[in-house]
Amino acid sequence: MILDFLTPVADSVIAHAKLQDKQSLGSSISFYKEGGEFPEIEKGALVLVGVLENRNDINYLGEQLSFEETRKAFCELFPGNWKMPIVDIGNIHPGETVSDTYFALKKVVAAVVKLGAIPIVLGGSHDLTYAMYRAYDDLDQMVSLVCIDAKFDLKDPSEGIKNNNYMNTVVVEEPNNLINFSNIGFQTYYNAQEEIDLLEKLYFETYRLGEITNDIGLVEPITRDADVVSFDMTSIKASEIAKGEGYRSPNGFDGKEACAIARYSGVSNTVSSFGLFELNNKLSCSGVMLSAQMIWYFVEGVHCRIAEPSLSSEYGYKKYIVPSQDYDLVFYESLISKRWWVKLPDNELESNNIKKHSLLSCTQEDYLIACDQQIPKRIFKAFRKNLI
Repeated sequence: MILDFLTPVADSVIAHAKLQDKQSLGSSISFYKEGGEFPEIEKGALVLVGVLENRNDINYLGEQLSFEETRKAFCELFPGNWKMPIVDIGNIHPGETVSDTYFALKKVVAAVVKLGAIPIVLGGSHDLTYAMYRAYDDLDQMVSLVCIDAKFDLKDPSEGIKNNNYMNTVVVEEPNNLINFSNIGFQTYYNAQEEIDLLEKLYFETYRLGEITNDIGLVEPITRDADVVSFDMTSIKASEIAKGEGYRSPNGFDGKEACAIARYSGVSNTVSSFGLFELNNKLSCSGVMLSAQMIWYFVEGVHCRIAEPSLSSEYGYKKYIVPSQDYDLVFYESLISKRWWVKLPDNELESNNIKKHSLLSCTQEDYLIACDQQIPKRIFKAFRKNLI
């Protein structure tokens, strides 16, 4: 029972919600309150849960986390024309060990996803992404993980999991359920060349900050294939979110771009959990407001999801075949959403027990590039990985 891992939302948040306009989110969110019944989690609900864990932050100095201000800021906002209920089930407090906290988060995320709801995790250190990923062990499915982060978090793992190295464990630990990893917004000078080379050898996807800020629409096909989206708040430029000697990076996403990424994540029909991490006491008032608005945009994205017909029948799609020297590329365009996919080659190796995704989300631009007898980088990597 996930209730064993949770503590109610703070009374100050409940009181603040009651003071808001009757049409605001504060009046419509179902809270897990002290002395009250645990709220019902319906299929299709958005479920907020805080994880007050940051002991594996490499800069940890004993700080106590609180997400009360982010929750209050979210309550002040007005909903769109949403039909999905929003539930706040409180916080997971640090366990006796960090592994205990990971276990609790894993169980909570798995339970919420099994109910057909979407957990929105408010987290401390970014290593909590590892626990979100491991939650899918209980769901018997492969995982496509997207991280928005200036760093790959592949530093030396010899001292155990930290917020700057947890991806090592995600990549190598059994059971290996990672079908794909995509990093959005990395900054080269924060990452060793061997880390960049490793991700290239594994045919994982990496996108520099400049690539994304030049065309934020690149995020849509990346997140469209994702199961888990994890957003590190330190990927946002310090001037947007930091106070004092907090986050230090002068470069990063701005607030509008961060909200756009959150919305693209919500629009994806496959994203079943979303997390905001490195939410700590270094956030300025504007940083707190931005975190609340990012949650708002994720929910807005979920509201705007489009149910596409199954591609197995090809009904509702235009099919395009692009002949090439080695094999034909088969593209599909949805007649409903105008979104594009490309068919990946089948893997016929009997020894390969990893379930392969037969389709890759792409763009019309990818199709046009293929018509010029060139293979876009993302499609090339997916083809190579599918043949391993």
